[in-house]
Amino acid sequence: MPTRLEELVVEAAAESPDRTAVADRDSSWSYRELDGWSNRLARWFAESGVGPGDRVALWAPKSGRAVAVLQAALRIGAIYVPIDPATPPLRALKILDDCDVRRVVTTRAMAAGLPPGRRPFLLDEAADGRDDWGVLRAVSAGPLENPERAGDETAFILYTSGSTGTPKGVCMTHKNALAFVGWAVRTVGADASSVFANHAPFNFDLSVLDLYGAFLTRGTVCLVPETIAWSAPKLVEFLRSNRVTVWYSVPSVLMLMMDHGGLLDAPAPPPQVVIFAGEPFPIRYVRALRRGWPAVRLFNFYGPTETNVCTAYEVRDVPDDRTIPVPIGVAAGGDRVWAVKEDGAVAGEGEKGELWVEGPTVMAGYWGKEPQRGPYRTGDVCLLRPDGNYEFVGRGDQMVKVRGHRVELGDIEAALGGHPNVGELAVLPVGEGLDLRLVAFVAPRQAPAPTLIELKTFGARHLPRYMLVDRVETRVTLPRTPNGKIDRQALLRDLSVRSAGE
Repeated sequence: MPTRLEELVVEAAAESPDRTAVADRDSSWSYRELDGWSNRLARWFAESGVGPGDRVALWAPKSGRAVAVLQAALRIGAIYVPIDPATPPLRALKILDDCDVRRVVTTRAMAAGLPPGRRPFLLDEAADGRDDWGVLRAVSAGPLENPERAGDETAFILYTSGSTGTPKGVCMTHKNALAFVGWAVRTVGADASSVFANHAPFNFDLSVLDLYGAFLTRGTVCLVPETIAWSAPKLVEFLRSNRVTVWYSVPSVLMLMMDHGGLLDAPAPPPQVVIFAGEPFPIRYVRALRRGWPAVRLFNFYGPTETNVCTAYEVRDVPDDRTIPVPIGVAAGGDRVWAVKEDGAVAGEGEKGELWVEGPTVMAGYWGKEPQRGPYRTGDVCLLRPDGNYEFVGRGDQMVKVRGHRVELGDIEAALGGHPNVGELAVLPVGEGLDLRLVAFVAPRQAPAPTLIELKTFGARHLPRYMLVDRVETRVTLPRTPNGKIDRQALLRDLSVRSAGE
């Protein structure tokens, strides 16, 4: 087993050079081509001053070229920082500044959002005719001569929502990623014939398996374009036309494909494996998947970004009388998990507690903070079943899942709190799954109160689309608990009463 992520492509290029490694909207890349362009770009990075431990940011749509950027950074010992292309410039700049990025790779259109002082590497041609990618053709594609490196170094940083309004950078080492990916491909039975679909953006931890699961098995990863990521008919067509064998996404996407894309209706062969993660999957949809595709292996993977995946459950049967989501399962990836009750004791059979994790998939720490020491506390409350599987009960804090993305409500509040006419503010989730909506309760500084359009427009300067509020409720003042905090439960009760009376 390799100890570093870039070794997967290097070895695959030597053993299976003509096999397709990556397929994007416009082209397909063999392992030989991906390896060669990664080497060219790595040399260019090194000559432009990027060295071991430096951060290279990728802020661009998914493509074969983008994958080569990730590989190139790793090959010179640098750390890649993927940023969702839908991220607003102000938020992207926060990330770039937070981890002191040395080089930014983006596109001509997106580069307009960067300060004049940052000269990015462009994946397409610049307005003035500059062709950074074309320059690489004159650079050697031969193997790099690098000193031996262990796998303990940080390979990439994934930024998640932060309660202070500043995104938090989760540092994952090569060993962290490989511990998970190696376990996952063995568990789902992937091999060189496997075709992985990459639905998640590269900054979302689900993409780790899509990319490196394919590279480890010498399989193929097909990149789902961002433009069709929430189009049910086009996603179903993508799955069928690419003959995907391993599908991995948040449940919301599968629900959309089932409801509006006819996922279970067509005679075309289904995938061999379907994995869902990131949020609870309503049981009626899981039951429909199980019955519609009886031969397909279904897996529920669980784990915050800080652990990638730390538990897993294979769905073999869904009883008719089951009304709650399937379990999150048992420890995965070589990790150890246990639940801790409020009194500090370990939860036993039938008891609830916060899930703690320790093991090889747990992050090295947050960028700029102290290294992670000891077990990681997920903040999720779980119940230990008699069969040894854990069930997810709920969050123990203000974090929610919006279309599979883990979001700190405080992050949204910090952004909207900067609006000049927002006084008191609380953002709360209402509903669940595809019906979940983010509601902003606002006590304005003066009349008139900000409208939904105004808050969406203001929020879009700082937040990705999935974190924009869906509804605004105006109040003269927000209720408080006896200790002075905003009474969020009172707001939800009041909203429920008002909705019932409408």
